[in-house]
Amino acid sequence: MPQVKVGVIGGSGLDDPKLMKDAKEKKVKTPYGSPSSALTVGKINGVETVILARHGKKHSIYPTGVNFRANIHALKKEGCTHILATTAVGSLRDKIRPGDLVFADQFIDFTKHRPLTFHDEKVIHTPMAEPFCRDLRSLLAGSAKELKLRHHASGTVITIEGPRFSTKAESHMFRGFGADVINMSTVPEVILAREVGICYQTIAMSTDYDCWKEGEEPVTWEMILDIMHKNSENVKKLLVKTIAKIKDTDCGCR
Repeated sequence: MPQVKVGVIGGSGLDDPKLMKDAKEKKVKTPYGSPSSALTVGKINGVETVILARHGKKHSIYPTGVNFRANIHALKKEGCTHILATTAVGSLRDKIRPGDLVFADQFIDFTKHRPLTFHDEKVIHTPMAEPFCRDLRSLLAGSAKELKLRHHASGTVITIEGPRFSTKAESHMFRGFGADVINMSTVPEVILAREVGICYQTIAMSTDYDCWKEGEEPVTWEMILDIMHKNSENVKKLLVKTIAKIKDTDCGCR
């Protein structure tokens, strides 16, 4: 079994010296270009950890402009066996309230302009029936329960291009598709991780009700930032607690 090394995508604040020991920045290049940010490499709770800022350290890269292939390739090359990916999502269900966490087990791809595979020269059909890691999902749910955080142990995320938000017609359509939350980043991240055999699980933070729910203000960027700021410490605690529990098991992802 390989030594566990955890990649954290979008883990703002985890590079705090109080949390991450022996942290150092590492600039890397890949056959697909440069990743979104330099890698922050160190240890959290004694576990080798690599942090990558999906949208750049100053949040300067819009969703479709993210070089997903470079990001995943960089983490794979660095030896990451697992990835925990944080993401803001809009809720498409009454039961998922702003501030709730969702550990998705399925996705719907509604992107249109993104490279979706590493296999663009040799055709390889990757199974995707269970795209997320069941073991990581179970660990996250357990940690969230211990921390008394409102969470949902499963759910379907639909990924759109962005950076614009949905129309009301689209929001209702996505609900009809069976999606529970909506974001702009999970696809193709999860697909690429599966292609290279990395266990991947998203930590989705609900920030709003998109625009389908009557009586609720339609989502704005300011609304998202406000909820993320209020919940950032909870997500940080969840990541730190879960990273310490990760073992290399036969979950099927690799």
